[in-house]
Amino acid sequence: MSVPSKISIIVPVYNVENYLAKCLDSLVNQTYQNIEILVVNDGSKDGSERIIQDYARIFPEKIKAFNKENGGLSDARNFGIDHATGDYLGFVDSDDFVTETMFEEMIDLAEKHHAEIVICNIQKVNEHGNLTQKLTQIPNMPEKIDLEENFSVFSDLSYFACNKLFKKELFKKKRFKKGVHFEDIQLIPQLLLECKTLAQTQNFHYQYLERTDSISKSHTEKGLDILKAVEDVEIYFKSSSYSEKLKELKNFQILEGVYTFLAYLAFVKDDDIFYKMSRNLDVFMKERNINFKDILIYSRFGKNYILSLPLKKKIFYLLYFARQKKLIRKLM
Repeated sequence: MSVPSKISIIVPVYNVENYLAKCLDSLVNQTYQNIEILVVNDGSKDGSERIIQDYARIFPEKIKAFNKENGGLSDARNFGIDHATGDYLGFVDSDDFVTETMFEEMIDLAEKHHAEIVICNIQKVNEHGNLTQKLTQIPNMPEKIDLEENFSVFSDLSYFACNKLFKKELFKKKRFKKGVHFEDIQLIPQLLLECKTLAQTQNFHYQYLERTDSISKSHTEKGLDILKAVEDVEIYFKSSSYSEKLKELKNFQILEGVYTFLAYLAFVKDDDIFYKMSRNLDVFMKERNINFKDILIYSRFGKNYILSLPLKKKIFYLLYFARQKKLIRKLM
């Protein structure tokens, strides 16, 4: 009888003592048994280390505890990848949690369809445990997705690391880029370009916690890392087996380089930084020959993107594209 495939779940930890136990509870109680949970304490200064050691003592067969100097999220994830012994890798952020059947269903799909990446849906929850938003990842597509036939997913996908299961071989020569924000946008599309088959479940397995004290609430020049991430993907795209699919590349540039970037820019408080970032976006669009019409007609999963957005976002984008930046700043 063959040994079931092993999953390595990597959990980077930095000052999350209030949320960590819930995260680890959801992982040690997975219905899939052949897992290792690599908990990487990235130089926490709170009580996180004590919680990690408690769980490592109670669940020695599942929890592998590591302690390292602070190096940031990418560095902690890379440390976990380097120490993982599984056939598949998953990433769970230490303030989030997952359903108990998440990894069982995802590995079943991976093996059933010989998929290199498996994707599940995400739910946003607040600190009281209330559902705030459902994020369907790939609507209107089958469980098994042949990338050559359905390459539109390259430009339509949300590139979170945490709602996916990856074949470990994808990381043979690849790691998360250190010292940057938006490391997922930089790496995950490159991994996808190495794939032939994806699989997906419509179940909302991943529970993303919207924290009131989240670092993502402070919007700075770090947002420029989004444009750099897109540039890195463009370089890799040229040497990939999908390099001829230029329409999807342009749609990726529009979704991540324009819409994602603007969604971040909308929350930048400082005027000087806002205008500097705006100039960077203008250059990005000009260099790629992305015009107003391209942006307006961009469709995601077969639906016009800008029309599908909430009214407030719609107004922001339309004012921005109409060059009404001063009006935007007044309204903000």
